[in-house]
Amino acid sequence: MSLVQALVSQNAGAPLAWAELPDVPLRPDDVRVEVHAVGVNPVDWKMREASLLGLAQRVVGPGGPFVCGVDFSGVVGAVGSRVTGVAVGDRVVGGTDFSRRQRGSYARTVQVRADQVALLPPEVAFDAAACLPVAGVTARMALFELGHLLERKAPRVLVLGASGGVGHFAVQLARAYGARVAGVCSAKNASLVARLGAEPIDYGAGDALEAAAAHGPFDVIIDGIGTATYPLGRCCKLLAPDGTHVLVMPKPRDYAHIALPGRVRTVLGRPNRARLAPLVADLAAGKIEVVIAERIPLAEAERAHTVSKAGRVVGKLVLVA
Repeated sequence: MSLVQALVSQNAGAPLAWAELPDVPLRPDDVRVEVHAVGVNPVDWKMREASLLGLAQRVVGPGGPFVCGVDFSGVVGAVGSRVTGVAVGDRVVGGTDFSRRQRGSYARTVQVRADQVALLPPEVAFDAAACLPVAGVTARMALFELGHLLERKAPRVLVLGASGGVGHFAVQLARAYGARVAGVCSAKNASLVARLGAEPIDYGAGDALEAAAAHGPFDVIIDGIGTATYPLGRCCKLLAPDGTHVLVMPKPRDYAHIALPGRVRTVLGRPNRARLAPLVADLAAGKIEVVIAERIPLAEAERAHTVSKAGRVVGKLVLVA
């Protein structure tokens, strides 16, 4: 039996360490991808902890040592007997899914269903592509699937955390598809947020929500920071009558608002080909760009998690294999 090298975590206190795991037999609908780059997301280290995500992974995940990671890009090394549209040697981007009992992407190779990957044209680099699956898909779902941006006339969007992983994609996608965008960020990131297409609002210069009101009312608010900083009640007052407030990182106290029908929703990007392909096309066409804060060797993923936990990442962290 062949073995796969992967970074595993036994628990939140144990550092990520290389291990050799038995290869999973290739199923008819699967593709096996040689990993070139991996995007880092807070969900990666949250699954190591005793959070709801961590508990869910332990209950419905693949079992065995926990392999971190969702985002990946690379080259297809093998395809199952029923796979069409993807061939050996193709450059692809995709995301793993523990609910399908798949291991994570911090590994030399990953195995997922073919509908979880999208083809990459040669002009799209592996490191940029690897940033799309969670953060890019989350932004796209928030704007178009939950916020119905394309159905609105002269839409207005507010992004809280506009220079972050999800935020910097949300700003660009909203602007590219016709919205006026305001983005809350720090003073040092204001020029970046303006370049990406939003009117920057410096949260250090006063009450950011009060300042944002001058740019509303908003059809969609995307909160990538959390309700401890930006209370739900105040945010909802900034919404248009049929507006939607999307929480990217809800806390337990937010669950009641999310569970009830209304304007407050949440989303965790679940990448698949249908959601990834438009993002790849927008990236290839120059409609969006990926801001990469740092490229870190895959072997140093533990350091990447430390940086991510600090919460000051501008754009995305990328692990390179």
